[in-house]
Amino acid sequence: MTLHDVARTAGVSQATASRVLNGSVRNVRQENVDRVLTAAAELDYAPHLSAQAIARGSTNIAALVVSGVDDPYFSSIAAGVTQAAEAAGLIVTMAVADRSPERELQIVGTLRGMRPRVIIMTGSRVDGADARALVEELHAYREAGGSVVLISQHDLPFHTVSIDNYGGARQLARALVGLGYRRLAVVRAGTGLRTSRDRCSGFVEGLREFGIDVDERLVVEAEFSRRGGRAAARELLQQGLDGTELVFAVSDVMAIGVMTALRDAGLVPGRDIAVAGFDDIGPAVDVVPELTSVNVPLQQVGLRAMELALSDDDAPRIVPVATNVVLRASTPPR
Repeated sequence: MTLHDVARTAGVSQATASRVLNGSVRNVRQENVDRVLTAAAELDYAPHLSAQAIARGSTNIAALVVSGVDDPYFSSIAAGVTQAAEAAGLIVTMAVADRSPERELQIVGTLRGMRPRVIIMTGSRVDGADARALVEELHAYREAGGSVVLISQHDLPFHTVSIDNYGGARQLARALVGLGYRRLAVVRAGTGLRTSRDRCSGFVEGLREFGIDVDERLVVEAEFSRRGGRAAARELLQQGLDGTELVFAVSDVMAIGVMTALRDAGLVPGRDIAVAGFDDIGPAVDVVPELTSVNVPLQQVGLRAMELALSDDDAPRIVPVATNVVLRASTPPR
């Protein structure tokens, strides 16, 4: 017999059954406590000692796995997670996966031994990566009473806060066409990175609605960072902009790198060539000119992830997060 069997027999969530069997009944109705204990007795269920240890040791730790700590995208999400965690009496610990599926798997295995109550994983899924081992690790952790939430694409069987990367980029393309832009370049990350691919596809499709195609030579791939954006812009400059009016980068940090490279070449962003990004991180309004972007309510994303992690829902839920275009001085009307 498993914890899942007890929860199903008692007619409660697995999280509730776990709390009752591990003595944490403060927020559980007495009716449900009685039902869980009765079901456990009927099924002759005995909690596995290691599972029990995880559940009992997970009362005050929430683990947040991020792709990097130098990107305001992740620090903004972390702020929301921390705010919600503090309200629930939890302490947040953070681990950096550096966009490596292997490192991600290693971190989750280590976290299981640390016995957190919650694991929240941020960052884009990587195409081609074998997710089976990760799913097994997360399932084992959840079976032991933990809670899992992903902030990414909804392609794994866990609670997910899903950001509309494709739709946001498509709306941005429409808005830029409305401002008069017709010849555009794209700076993107590797094709295997889902977030980058979705944003690039949405942008290109948005342009095609108006009969505008992006020249393949003007789509440059680089590291998903400010350094990558700067390198990509240098590549565009070396091959010749050929009348390019605007550069869209699939993240704000890449877009800021693009602006740096343009200045290095003696060009003025927003005057000689327009620049747009995605995420609407804090520094987007600190650069000159202020950066046009697609707003993702990142702190709210973190809050929703923690709320989802602390809910009693066993069945995986997808919480969609809408995005919206914010036009600023880096893309003046033509």
